[in-house]
Amino acid sequence: MQKLYISPTNTTPEVDFSPQKNIFLIRGISSPEDVRAMYYPVIEWIGVFVNEIIEGKYKSYAPDYPLKFKADLIYFNSSSAKFLYDIFIELKRLIPHGIPVIVEWYYEEEDIDLKEGGMDIALLAEMEFLFIPKKGDS
Repeated sequence: MQKLYISPTNTTPEVDFSPQKNIFLIRGISSPEDVRAMYYPVIEWIGVFVNEIIEGKYKSYAPDYPLKFKADLIYFNSSSAKFLYDIFIELKRLIPHGIPVIVEWYYEEEDIDLKEGGMDIALLAEMEFLFIPKKGDS
């Protein structure tokens, strides 16, 4: 499957999904004016990718080689939260097939709102996230 790369803008995050390198990254600011236009292709790509893993097209993902997803957002709005949730629900479909999914949620140490936003999504998706604080630059 081809990798998916979307360049960041002032209101949309960088999306870098590379199955061959086990890189699944969303980074930056997510407050797009048209959230559907931003996230529908991402969710569609994830759905196809998850189906291909379940069908056995990717043998590399296994209990000793989990799929790692990194969310390194500076900010996301409530519309983006719904689509982030949808991404995690797609990834969660792998777990019953013996493919562990590790979600690393990065946040600035001082940004409790961003951490709590991730905790809310994890709770709603019924998934365990690793919360990783980043040191502030100041």
